Amino acid sequence: MPGIWEKHMNFSQRSRSLFKTIAVVLALALPTALAISSADARVGGGASSGSRGSRTYSAPPSTTTAPGSASQFNRTYTQPGAGMNSAAAAPARGGLFGRGGGFLGGLAAGFLGAGLLGMLFGGGLFGGLGGLSSILGLLIQIALVVVVVRLAMSWWQRRHTPQPAYANADAGAGSGPQPNYRSGLGGGFGFGANNAPLEIKPDDYEAFERLLGDVQAAWSNEDVAKLHTLATPEMVSYFEQDLGQNRARNVVNKVTDVKLLQGDLAEAWREGETEYATVALRFALIDKTLDRNSGTVVAGSEQPGEATEVWTFARRPGSGWELSAIQQTN
Repeated sequence: MPGIWEKHMNFSQRSRSLFKTIAVVLALALPTALAISSADARVGGGASSGSRGSRTYSAPPSTTTAPGSASQFNRTYTQPGAGMNSAAAAPARGGLFGRGGGFLGGLAAGFLGAGLLGMLFGGGLFGGLGGLSSILGLLIQIALVVVVVRLAMSWWQRRHTPQPAYANADAGAGSGPQPNYRSGLGGGFGFGANNAPLEIKPDDYEAFERLLGDVQAAWSNEDVAKLHTLATPEMVSYFEQDLGQNRARNVVNKVTDVKLLQGDLAEAWREGETEYATVALRFALIDKTLDRNSGTVVAGSEQPGEATEVWTFARRPGSGWELSAIQQTN
Protein backbone atom coordinates (compact mmCIF):
# COMPACT_ATOMS: atom_id res chain seq x y z
CA MET A 1 0.00 0.00 0.00
CA PRO A 2 2.31 2.78 -1.24
CA GLY A 3 -0.25 5.47 -0.51
CA ILE A 4 -0.19 4.77 3.22
CA TRP A 5 3.61 4.66 3.28
CA GLU A 6 3.84 7.94 1.42
CA LYS A 7 1.46 9.58 3.89
CA HIS A 8 3.46 8.15 6.80
CA MET A 9 6.75 9.43 5.36
CA ASN A 10 5.28 12.89 4.74
CA PHE A 11 3.95 12.99 8.28
CA SER A 12 7.35 11.91 9.64
CA GLN A 13 9.12 14.61 7.64
CA ARG A 14 6.71 17.23 8.89
CA SER A 15 7.17 16.03 12.46
CA ARG A 16 10.95 16.18 12.18
CA SER A 17 10.75 19.67 10.72
CA LEU A 18 8.46 20.74 13.55
CA PHE A 19 10.76 19.27 16.19
CA LYS A 20 13.77 20.96 14.59
CA THR A 21 11.97 24.28 14.60
CA ILE A 22 11.01 23.89 18.26
CA ALA A 23 14.59 22.92 19.15
CA VAL A 24 15.99 25.99 17.41
CA VAL A 25 13.49 28.26 19.15
CA LEU A 26 14.33 26.78 22.54
CA ALA A 27 18.05 27.03 21.86
CA LEU A 28 17.67 30.72 21.07
CA ALA A 29 15.22 31.47 23.85
CA LEU A 30 17.05 29.72 26.69
CA PRO A 31 20.14 31.99 26.75
CA THR A 32 17.88 35.01 26.47
CA ALA A 33 15.74 33.84 29.38
CA LEU A 34 18.82 33.16 31.48
CA ALA A 35 20.24 36.58 30.65
CA ILE A 36 16.98 38.27 31.55
CA SER A 37 16.66 36.44 34.85
CA SER A 38 20.21 37.36 35.78
CA ALA A 39 19.80 40.99 34.75
CA ASP A 40 16.48 41.30 36.57
CA ALA A 41 18.03 40.42 39.92
CA ARG A 42 19.99 43.50 40.96
CA VAL A 43 18.55 46.83 42.06
CA GLY A 44 16.40 48.41 39.39
CA GLY A 45 15.35 45.05 37.98
CA GLY A 46 17.73 45.33 35.02
CA ALA A 47 15.32 47.85 33.47
CA SER A 48 15.51 51.57 32.80
CA SER A 49 13.47 53.44 35.40
CA GLY A 50 13.11 56.94 36.77
CA SER A 51 13.22 60.49 35.48
CA ARG A 52 15.85 62.96 34.27
CA GLY A 53 13.76 66.08 34.49
CA SER A 54 13.17 67.74 31.13
CA ARG A 55 15.79 65.42 29.60
CA THR A 56 13.93 62.22 30.43
CA TYR A 57 13.22 61.59 26.76
CA SER A 58 16.65 62.75 25.58
CA ALA A 59 19.45 60.20 25.51
CA PRO A 60 22.44 61.17 27.67
CA PRO A 61 25.74 61.61 25.81
CA SER A 62 27.92 58.54 25.48
CA THR A 63 31.10 58.38 27.53
CA THR A 64 34.25 56.32 27.73
CA THR A 65 32.64 54.11 30.35
CA ALA A 66 29.41 53.68 28.35
CA PRO A 67 30.35 54.33 24.71
CA GLY A 68 27.01 53.04 23.46
CA SER A 69 23.59 54.48 24.05
CA ALA A 70 21.40 54.32 27.14
CA SER A 71 18.08 52.51 26.88
CA GLN A 72 14.87 54.48 26.91
CA PHE A 73 12.89 54.38 30.13
CA ASN A 74 10.62 51.39 30.68
CA ARG A 75 9.15 53.02 33.78
CA THR A 76 8.84 56.75 34.33
CA TYR A 77 6.33 59.17 35.79
CA THR A 78 7.45 61.93 33.44
CA GLN A 79 5.15 62.48 30.49
CA PRO A 80 6.47 63.79 27.17
CA GLY A 81 6.14 67.56 26.93
CA ALA A 82 3.60 69.02 24.56
CA GLY A 83 6.38 70.67 22.59
CA MET A 84 8.20 67.39 21.93
CA ASN A 85 5.67 66.10 19.42
CA SER A 86 4.50 69.45 18.10
CA ALA A 87 6.89 69.35 15.17
CA ALA A 88 5.53 66.02 13.97
CA ALA A 89 1.92 67.02 14.51
CA ALA A 90 2.16 70.52 12.99
CA PRO A 91 1.19 70.84 9.32
CA ALA A 92 4.07 71.44 6.98
CA ARG A 93 4.35 74.95 5.63
CA GLY A 94 6.97 76.97 3.82
CA GLY A 95 10.57 75.83 3.91
CA LEU A 96 12.43 73.87 1.31
CA PHE A 97 9.69 71.28 0.73
CA GLY A 98 6.89 73.17 2.48
CA ARG A 99 3.25 73.04 1.63
CA GLY A 100 3.49 76.61 0.42
CA GLY A 101 5.70 75.45 -2.43
CA GLY A 102 9.27 76.15 -1.53
CA PHE A 103 12.05 76.25 -4.10
CA LEU A 104 12.95 72.56 -4.17
CA GLY A 105 9.33 71.54 -3.66
CA GLY A 106 8.27 73.15 -6.92
CA LEU A 107 11.39 71.99 -8.73
CA ALA A 108 10.97 68.40 -7.60
CA ALA A 109 7.29 68.47 -8.52
CA GLY A 110 8.22 69.71 -11.98
CA PHE A 111 10.75 66.91 -12.44
CA LEU A 112 8.30 64.30 -11.19
CA GLY A 113 5.42 65.52 -13.32
CA ALA A 114 7.53 65.77 -16.45
CA GLY A 115 9.08 62.36 -15.86
CA LEU A 116 5.76 60.62 -15.31
CA LEU A 117 4.27 62.17 -18.43
CA GLY A 118 7.33 61.18 -20.43
CA MET A 119 7.04 57.58 -19.25
CA LEU A 120 3.33 57.46 -20.03
CA PHE A 121 3.80 58.72 -23.56
CA GLY A 122 6.88 56.67 -24.35
CA GLY A 123 9.37 59.50 -24.22
CA GLY A 124 11.52 58.10 -21.44
CA LEU A 125 11.69 59.14 -17.83
CA PHE A 126 12.39 62.76 -18.74
CA GLY A 127 10.74 62.86 -22.11
CA GLY A 128 8.25 65.46 -20.87
CA LEU A 129 11.01 67.98 -20.25
CA GLY A 130 11.49 68.71 -23.91
CA GLY A 131 12.02 65.47 -25.71
CA LEU A 132 15.73 65.12 -24.90
CA SER A 133 16.49 61.67 -26.17
CA SER A 134 20.20 61.82 -26.75
CA ILE A 135 22.70 60.37 -24.34
CA LEU A 136 24.07 63.83 -23.58
CA GLY A 137 20.63 65.11 -22.66
CA LEU A 138 20.02 62.09 -20.42
CA LEU A 139 23.30 62.67 -18.59
CA ILE A 140 22.47 66.33 -18.05
CA GLN A 141 19.09 65.43 -16.61
CA ILE A 142 20.63 62.81 -14.28
CA ALA A 143 23.15 65.41 -13.09
CA LEU A 144 20.32 67.84 -12.34
CA VAL A 145 18.51 65.19 -10.29
CA VAL A 146 21.71 64.43 -8.32
CA VAL A 147 22.16 68.14 -7.55
CA VAL A 148 18.56 68.43 -6.37
CA VAL A 149 18.87 65.36 -4.13
CA ARG A 150 22.11 66.61 -2.56
CA LEU A 151 20.62 70.03 -1.88
CA ALA A 152 17.59 68.42 -0.30
CA MET A 153 19.68 66.12 1.91
CA SER A 154 21.92 68.99 3.00
CA TRP A 155 18.92 71.12 3.95
CA TRP A 156 17.30 68.23 5.82
CA GLN A 157 20.44 67.53 7.87
CA ARG A 158 20.88 71.20 8.79
CA ARG A 159 17.27 71.52 9.84
CA HIS A 160 17.22 68.37 11.99
CA THR A 161 20.64 68.64 13.65
CA PRO A 162 19.94 69.25 17.37
CA GLN A 163 21.50 72.36 18.81
CA PRO A 164 22.98 72.27 22.32
CA ALA A 165 20.66 73.82 24.84
CA TYR A 166 21.05 73.94 28.56
CA ALA A 167 18.18 74.72 30.91
CA ASN A 168 18.97 77.55 33.35
CA ALA A 169 22.70 77.06 33.08
CA ASP A 170 24.91 79.23 35.27
CA ALA A 171 26.19 82.24 33.41
CA GLY A 172 29.59 81.80 34.95
CA ALA A 173 29.93 78.11 34.14
CA GLY A 174 32.93 77.34 32.04
CA SER A 175 32.47 76.08 28.51
CA GLY A 176 35.63 73.99 28.56
CA PRO A 177 35.90 70.39 29.76
CA GLN A 178 35.56 69.60 33.43
CA PRO A 179 38.85 68.91 35.26
CA ASN A 180 39.69 65.25 35.76
CA TYR A 181 39.21 63.74 39.20
CA ARG A 182 39.70 60.34 40.75
CA SER A 183 37.62 59.23 43.66
CA GLY A 184 39.48 58.56 46.86
CA LEU A 185 37.25 55.57 47.70
CA GLY A 186 39.05 53.09 45.48
CA GLY A 187 36.92 53.75 42.42
CA GLY A 188 37.88 54.86 38.95
CA PHE A 189 36.06 58.09 38.08
CA GLY A 190 37.48 59.66 34.97
CA PHE A 191 35.27 62.69 34.57
CA GLY A 192 35.99 65.31 32.01
CA ALA A 193 34.91 63.79 28.70
CA ASN A 194 31.91 66.12 28.34
CA ASN A 195 31.29 69.76 29.02
CA ALA A 196 28.93 70.43 31.91
CA PRO A 197 27.31 73.81 32.63
CA LEU A 198 26.83 72.71 36.24
CA GLU A 199 30.08 72.37 38.12
CA ILE A 200 30.54 68.95 39.68
CA LYS A 201 33.16 68.84 42.40
CA PRO A 202 35.21 65.96 43.85
CA ASP A 203 32.85 65.75 46.84
CA ASP A 204 29.97 65.17 44.43
CA TYR A 205 31.82 62.34 42.72
CA GLU A 206 32.44 60.68 46.08
CA ALA A 207 28.75 61.05 46.88
CA PHE A 208 27.84 59.28 43.63
CA GLU A 209 30.15 56.38 44.44
CA ARG A 210 28.84 56.18 47.99
CA LEU A 211 25.23 56.13 46.75
CA LEU A 212 26.09 53.29 44.38
CA GLY A 213 27.03 51.09 47.33
CA ASP A 214 24.41 52.37 49.78
CA VAL A 215 21.50 51.85 47.39
CA GLN A 216 22.63 48.29 46.64
CA ALA A 217 23.00 47.55 50.37
CA ALA A 218 19.57 48.94 51.26
CA TRP A 219 18.06 46.98 48.39
CA SER A 220 19.68 43.75 49.58
CA ASN A 221 18.41 44.35 53.11
CA GLU A 222 14.94 45.26 51.77
CA ASP A 223 15.21 48.43 53.85
CA VAL A 224 12.60 50.67 52.25
CA ALA A 225 13.01 53.36 54.90
CA LYS A 226 16.71 53.63 54.04
CA LEU A 227 15.93 53.72 50.33
CA HIS A 228 13.71 56.75 50.95
CA THR A 229 16.81 58.63 52.14
CA LEU A 230 18.85 57.60 49.12
CA ALA A 231 16.48 57.87 46.16
CA THR A 232 13.56 59.92 44.91
CA PRO A 233 10.02 58.82 45.78
CA GLU A 234 9.54 57.67 42.20
CA MET A 235 12.56 55.35 42.32
CA VAL A 236 11.52 54.01 45.74
CA SER A 237 8.10 53.15 44.33
CA TYR A 238 9.78 51.00 41.67
CA PHE A 239 12.02 49.37 44.25
CA GLU A 240 8.97 48.50 46.34
CA GLN A 241 7.29 46.91 43.33
CA ASP A 242 10.37 44.79 42.61
CA LEU A 243 10.77 43.79 46.25
CA GLY A 244 7.10 42.80 46.35
CA GLN A 245 7.61 40.54 43.34
CA ASN A 246 10.59 38.92 45.07
CA ARG A 247 8.50 38.25 48.16
CA ALA A 248 5.76 36.75 46.01
CA ARG A 249 8.33 34.35 44.55
CA ASN A 250 9.70 33.68 48.06
CA VAL A 251 13.19 34.85 47.10
CA VAL A 252 15.53 37.63 48.21
CA ASN A 253 18.19 39.28 46.06
CA LYS A 254 21.56 39.97 47.64
CA VAL A 255 24.04 42.35 46.00
CA THR A 256 27.38 42.50 47.80
CA ASP A 257 31.01 43.52 47.27
CA VAL A 258 30.04 46.48 45.10
CA LYS A 259 33.12 48.28 43.82
CA LEU A 260 33.24 51.10 41.31
CA LEU A 261 35.66 50.30 38.50
CA GLN A 262 35.16 53.26 36.20
CA GLY A 263 32.89 56.28 35.98
CA ASP A 264 32.28 59.17 33.59
CA LEU A 265 30.15 62.26 33.86
CA ALA A 266 27.78 62.33 30.90
CA GLU A 267 26.10 65.67 31.64
CA ALA A 268 25.11 67.94 34.51
CA TRP A 269 22.57 70.76 34.49
CA ARG A 270 20.16 72.79 36.57
CA GLU A 271 16.39 73.11 36.22
CA GLY A 272 15.03 75.78 38.50
CA GLU A 273 16.28 74.84 41.97
CA THR A 274 16.96 71.20 41.12
CA GLU A 275 20.39 70.07 39.97
CA TYR A 276 20.93 66.92 37.90
CA ALA A 277 24.00 64.84 37.12
CA THR A 278 23.98 61.82 34.82
CA VAL A 279 26.91 59.45 35.32
CA ALA A 280 27.99 56.27 33.54
CA LEU A 281 29.11 53.63 36.05
CA ARG A 282 30.95 50.37 35.52
CA PHE A 283 31.12 48.40 38.74
CA ALA A 284 31.89 44.94 40.09
CA LEU A 285 29.40 43.10 42.28
CA ILE A 286 28.26 39.72 43.50
CA ASP A 287 24.63 39.32 42.49
CA LYS A 288 22.73 36.30 43.74
CA THR A 289 19.12 35.44 44.47
CA LEU A 290 18.40 33.17 47.42
CA ASP A 291 15.45 31.09 48.48
CA ARG A 292 13.91 33.01 51.34
CA ASN A 293 13.50 29.90 53.51
CA SER A 294 16.50 27.70 52.79
CA GLY A 295 19.00 30.34 51.72
CA THR A 296 20.09 28.31 48.71
CA VAL A 297 21.15 30.16 45.59
CA VAL A 298 18.42 29.95 42.96
CA ALA A 299 19.85 32.50 40.52
CA GLY A 300 23.04 34.43 40.06
CA SER A 301 26.39 33.30 41.40
CA GLU A 302 28.83 33.62 44.25
CA GLN A 303 31.39 34.75 41.68
CA PRO A 304 31.83 38.49 41.10
CA GLY A 305 30.55 39.98 37.88
CA GLU A 306 30.41 43.38 36.26
CA ALA A 307 27.64 45.73 35.20
CA THR A 308 27.55 49.04 33.33
CA GLU A 309 24.64 51.39 33.92
CA VAL A 310 23.84 55.08 33.60
CA TRP A 311 22.64 56.63 36.86
CA THR A 312 21.10 60.08 37.22
CA PHE A 313 21.25 61.91 40.55
CA ALA A 314 19.15 64.89 41.61
CA ARG A 315 19.72 67.46 44.35
CA ARG A 316 17.59 70.25 45.78
CA PRO A 317 18.80 73.17 47.90
CA GLY A 318 19.62 72.09 51.43
CA SER A 319 19.66 68.35 50.66
CA GLY A 320 22.11 65.83 49.31
CA TRP A 321 22.15 63.92 46.05
CA GLU A 322 19.45 61.28 45.51
CA LEU A 323 19.17 58.57 42.89
CA SER A 324 16.69 59.77 40.29
CA ALA A 325 17.06 57.25 37.46
CA ILE A 326 18.83 54.07 36.34
CA GLN A 327 19.28 53.32 32.64
CA GLN A 328 20.70 50.19 31.06
CA THR A 329 23.29 50.49 28.32
CA ASN A 330 22.99 49.15 24.79
